[in-house]
Amino acid sequence: MKLYRFLSEEDTSAFCHKVTEALNKGWELHGSPTQTWDHAAGVMRCGQAVIKDAPGTYKPDLKLGAQ
Repeated sequence: MKLYRFLSEEDTSAFCHKVTEALNKGWELHGSPTQTWDHAAGVMRCGQAVIKDAPGTYKPDLKLGAQ
């Protein structure tokens, strides 16, 4: 099955660590990163889509972060 996740975080090293952790768990970058201003929180936010091929059959209750 093919899995998709969108990782997001404030524009700090925490975002880079989140993406790095996913890459080290076998996820691959998908598309370009994004960045936007969060007016409510008053901070910049970053996002990056990642994909992964995994064995099994997709089910909606699958915990994507645990893959």
